[in-house]
Amino acid sequence: MKTLAILAIAALAAAATPAAAKGCLKGAVVGGVAGHYAGHHTVLGAIAGCAYGRHRANEQDRERQGQRQAPAGEKL
Repeated sequence: MKTLAILAIAALAAAATPAAAKGCLKGAVVGGVAGHYAGHHTVLGAIAGCAYGRHRANEQDRERQGQRQAPAGEKL
């Protein structure tokens, strides 16, 4: 039941701020499931998964920005 409540809250947060939630929802779901099976730490797993998902999404955005802004004389 806690897992369902956490997922519902995460979904509402993602709907309220879609740009800020990029990567968080998927990470929270995966982290919550992993945390549940690793000793009933669903909430901690969801928090850690959300943090990692945001980190990974930001890394991918930086990579895309770097590819688009390459100088005209250089190859990617």
